[in-house]
Amino acid sequence: MARKTDIPPSYYGEPRNFDPSFRGPIHNRACTDVLCCVIFVIVILGYIALGTVAWIHGDTRKVVYPTDSHGQFCGQQGTPNANKAILFYFNILQCANPAVLINLQCPTTQLCVSKCPDRFATYLDMQYNYRYNNSYWEYYRQFCKPGFDNPRKSVAHVLRDEDCPSMIVPSRPFLQRCFPDFITRNGTLTVANKTDFKDGLGKTRSVIDLRDAANGITSLLDAKEVGMKIFEDYASSWYWILLGLVITMVVSLAFILLLRFTAGVLLWLIIFGVIAVVGYGIWHCYWEFSTLRGKPHSDGDVTISDIGFQTDFRVYLQLSQTWLILMISLSVIEAVIIVILIFLRRRVRIAIALLKEGSRAIGYIMSTLFYPIITFVLLAICIAYWAVIAVFLASSGDAVYKVMSTQDKCMYANLTCDPEFSQTNVTMVCPGSQCTFAFYGGESLYHHYIFVLQLCNLLVFLWLVNFTIALGQCTLAGAFASYYWALRKPQDIPSCPLFSSFSRAVRYHTGSLAFGSLILAFVQMFRIVLEYLDHKLKGAHNAFARFLICCLKCCFWCLEHFIKFMNRNAYIMMAIYGKSFCTSAKDAFFLLMRNVVRVAVLDKVTDFLLFLGKVLISGSVGVLAFFFFTRKIPVIQEEVPSLNYYWVPLLTVIFGSYLIAHGFFNVYAMCVDTLFLCFLVDLEVNNGSAARPFYMSRTLRHILNKNTNKRRKDKR
Repeated sequence: MARKTDIPPSYYGEPRNFDPSFRGPIHNRACTDVLCCVIFVIVILGYIALGTVAWIHGDTRKVVYPTDSHGQFCGQQGTPNANKAILFYFNILQCANPAVLINLQCPTTQLCVSKCPDRFATYLDMQYNYRYNNSYWEYYRQFCKPGFDNPRKSVAHVLRDEDCPSMIVPSRPFLQRCFPDFITRNGTLTVANKTDFKDGLGKTRSVIDLRDAANGITSLLDAKEVGMKIFEDYASSWYWILLGLVITMVVSLAFILLLRFTAGVLLWLIIFGVIAVVGYGIWHCYWEFSTLRGKPHSDGDVTISDIGFQTDFRVYLQLSQTWLILMISLSVIEAVIIVILIFLRRRVRIAIALLKEGSRAIGYIMSTLFYPIITFVLLAICIAYWAVIAVFLASSGDAVYKVMSTQDKCMYANLTCDPEFSQTNVTMVCPGSQCTFAFYGGESLYHHYIFVLQLCNLLVFLWLVNFTIALGQCTLAGAFASYYWALRKPQDIPSCPLFSSFSRAVRYHTGSLAFGSLILAFVQMFRIVLEYLDHKLKGAHNAFARFLICCLKCCFWCLEHFIKFMNRNAYIMMAIYGKSFCTSAKDAFFLLMRNVVRVAVLDKVTDFLLFLGKVLISGSVGVLAFFFFTRKIPVIQEEVPSLNYYWVPLLTVIFGSYLIAHGFFNVYAMCVDTLFLCFLVDLEVNNGSAARPFYMSRTLRHILNKNTNKRRKDKR
């Protein structure tokens, strides 16, 4: 009679591609994918060189400070404009839209001023009043060109030479530029309580003309006001937000450690807890819906589309449609969870055993929980370096000046010019034309290829980000593999397994990690290009082109996720066997294909349970934050800061809590995936005999024996 552990190798699938003498991660390794490693190092050196060149040619002042018509920065210290930080437009009516204004392409003189106008006035009115009161000129001159001090100069000559604006309107600064101060009163658009004004050229214009010239500025100003209120909320509640995130960190750590002892109980509590929470949400939504429907003269019949977007989210809670949508959404989620549990209840018990083993492994290698901090720091460096290079590349170039003419048929309009011209053929053919600053650029080879350099910057950034993530995955996989392949746990676990795994990954597998990261970076780059093309084709009427782009986006999305999945498993096999990327990916692929049912069920069930854990932790902290910021906890009501929008710190706590829980559970998920692949390898190279014993825990061996016995009974 065969022992329970004497399981025939054919049960685990054929062929077996692994060395039967294998006894754990290989320590005597050789460097893999050396060519990729060399290319990776060269690219990093080139990236440093690109940053140096961009730093030499770029000038962040072009991004920070607005620029007047003479290419001078507004508000820059040590210049005549040090106290003039705002850009003023002589005739804003000549500007088509805000995008033109922000890009400094408005065909009118632009001047740095210390403050925006606060009243309506015209040059004609100033000349008339100047004879009686000099203060009119003293106020108006601050919006004229520096050095101009001749208020008696004829209006025609002043406007021809653009010494002063023909009019000024009440404005306020936005993005360091003066825009009309629009105010809506009783549904009527006004500026300083006026609906019309004089344009200084003998015409009376409507405020609507100003709105058309600055189309969209009103909404931008409203957005700025909302942004300021959000900033105030963060300033008054940041320490409470930080406290909520610390609580999340402690709860996540305790949750993972408790799984080592009570994985089954906690996971079933998570499942039924989420079901209960969602069920309560359904009941509450129904109660609110029926209450609003039953109230006479209520807003129950008003729809969300009727009221549009509102910054105060409490307005939506007064609508029955809001609660109906929430109730339907929660009902669908509840049904999906219950159906999954009904059909996969047996597999859930197997996943629990894997999670227990993972919790035990993390308990022995606690340092792995803090490795995400290293990944976060490396990613922050990559993002910061990419952003700095992008800004310096965007600000590269010299000031380019173009002819700006008030005449529609000027043959020299928009041609490049020398800002020092005065008495040239241009001024004779096009009277009143000026050579004003247009934008930053250049004609050198470097300036012609700035766009290409930006693409290279983006590609290398994606490569480095994926390499950082790959390094973390390979490091964690090596540490957890060291745990699994220790025959006596914890006695045979090597000392400092995380540091040893990190050293092996950097020393031997930099090229392989770079190879896998580069493949993923290319796919992501193609996806970004497709998103850009899709954005450009949104207004097009070519249905076939849009359909083709949509199909390509879908295909590349699937390809990216497949590559991420394969890379992850390839790095695990690389951490175990120390082989090249392609060999590791091939071995991982065929190993998973030989166990496709286990992979499809166990892996996804584990992911589902871990996701429920993230939701429960972030949701619990979010509920606590909701009761706190809405002053529904009587004991600490006085400690709650005064807020404009309570949802600002609330959403920050919920989102931050989910990210922290995600970081902790990512380590845990990597642990379970590594143990799962080691488990499959263990099944293929060992048979449980004294010569080739299993390295899996007793629990996993017990589950395996139950499944094997069941399979044997089915075969009989």
